Amino acid sequence: MLGKILIVDDDVDVLQAARLLLKRHARLVHTEKRPAQIPALLQNQQYDVILLDMNFTRDVSSGREGFFWLDKILEIEPSAVVVLITAFGDVEMAVRGIKAGATDFVLKPWQNEKLIATLMSALSLKESKVQADRFRSQSQQLSQDLGMRYRDFIGEAPAMQTVYAQIQKVAATDANVLILGDNGTGKELVARALHRHSKRRESVFVTVDVASINQSLFQSELFGHVKGAFTDARDDRAGRFEVASGGTLFLDEIGNLPLEQQANLLTVLERREVIRVGSNRPQSIDVRLICATNKPINELVRDGSFRQDLLYRINTVEIHLPLLKERTTDIPILAAHFLENYSRKYNDSVTGISAGAIAKLQRYTWPGNVRELEHMIERAVIMTDETVLQPEDFLFTERHTNETAGVVFDSYNLDEVEKLIIRKAIDKHEGNISRAAGELGLTRASLYRRLEKYEL
Repeated sequence: MLGKILIVDDDVDVLQAARLLLKRHARLVHTEKRPAQIPALLQNQQYDVILLDMNFTRDVSSGREGFFWLDKILEIEPSAVVVLITAFGDVEMAVRGIKAGATDFVLKPWQNEKLIATLMSALSLKESKVQADRFRSQSQQLSQDLGMRYRDFIGEAPAMQTVYAQIQKVAATDANVLILGDNGTGKELVARALHRHSKRRESVFVTVDVASINQSLFQSELFGHVKGAFTDARDDRAGRFEVASGGTLFLDEIGNLPLEQQANLLTVLERREVIRVGSNRPQSIDVRLICATNKPINELVRDGSFRQDLLYRINTVEIHLPLLKERTTDIPILAAHFLENYSRKYNDSVTGISAGAIAKLQRYTWPGNVRELEHMIERAVIMTDETVLQPEDFLFTERHTNETAGVVFDSYNLDEVEKLIIRKAIDKHEGNISRAAGELGLTRASLYRRLEKYEL
């Protein structure tokens, strides 16, 4: 089949003959004798091939009007495939038309087989252009993806065994998955594991941090835009859904999505097609959707800030990730893994972690979860003078350790609380300003300013 064809010619007999011939070979044939209608037609339909006459009644021989409408078509739809219709004596003009952006030309009167073969070749070129555009976008996405810092998915605790079992069961399906867990628990790692073990693993994995997208550009980022759709839209651009078509789309922090955008997302998931900003033409998409959030999504539904029908769409399967403090038995192997990575990167002389340091790490409550542990190991490797990391290489605020979880402040005045914490840090490190500042997350200069402020 030839797909969707538009024929523009002011000769009604030519239109009738072309329509009768092509309707047996194409899904859709539109004919138009008034070239001024071309912009409206292109706004409402995406054509695979456009047959365009070079001469109209206002200009019967020079082809100037044909060139004008060729330029207009390519301005509206830069990837359009245009086949010119011209008389036998105007081959030179047709060649100029190809140089101006047309794909091919046919001569009047045409041979039916020749016309169909020309259109088939043009359609093949159209499909090649679409594929090339998609592969280019996917290649850019893959390059960004490969450049991202990757953390291995590690853990042997019972809670993690449950997660692994869920991944194994659901990965091979195309079911939508919602991953729930606090920041730093590894939600993106689960999404990547699902993709790696899916039927789509040879295709692209596209990740979108919903919370970081400027809301005015949300639809452009996810659904794409056409040239001229807004001030900075200088070219057509595929959105993340189109780029991910055939692969996996990971929407992180979905709980931050405003209600208006939730409605747009729901429409795309129901119809399985997107409409680029500035266009009326739908584009079919085929993605496996994985979402994640650190928010209590069911509470958001109850208070009306998240649509229940959208939740039903995205959580065919839910995977809950445990906090690091709920799987402290994994801390030794996680710490060893991060130590190996960062000793190789920063300091090859650091070869291990002492038992005392591991015990200290396991007493900490880890509000930042695995991500915080990784950063803590990285900092210790950089700062230590030892070959084996010791307890003093890890500096925590006391309020986040299990052994001091019962501390109660006499006052909740922020200045009084800060003053008390600074005093405790100074006492703990016996007046060592550098160590106290490090544990408080301050520079030496910042700590000195606070000591002066509170007259400590």
